Amino acid sequence: MNILFFLTPKKNVASIPSQDSLRQALEKMKYHGYSAVPTIDADGKYAGTITEGDILRAMENMCNWNIFEAEKIKVQDVPRKRNIQAIFIDTDMDDLVDTITDQNFVPVVDDQKNFIGIVTRKDVIRFYYDEYKKIQTKEA
Repeated sequence: MNILFFLTPKKNVASIPSQDSLRQALEKMKYHGYSAVPTIDADGKYAGTITEGDILRAMENMCNWNIFEAEKIKVQDVPRKRNIQAIFIDTDMDDLVDTITDQNFVPVVDDQKNFIGIVTRKDVIRFYYDEYKKIQTKEA
């Protein structure tokens, strides 16, 4: 099985440019209702994942909860609690499953580290559950 089967392409993924402000990131995450979003640098490379917790800690520690100060802070300068690594497009399924058990999605990059999309834990679980049901049906 190839992980491309699970890929949600970047055009369908909410992402945040790493040069955007903390306020822009907050507004984008609020609009989409996500708790974590990949960040992309100016060259289209995966630059990390920012979470609600990262934003809240930055609002408290870097801005004193001042939304106008949050306009001065770049997403790339916000400290992250977790360093979520991307996987390469040729990653095997065993490594994908090992990685995705600890997070809601895994960013996927090509061999030049360009961001190409994400694989969600929901899609992987759904696939394996459907496979399980097929086996159960054959045995019945």
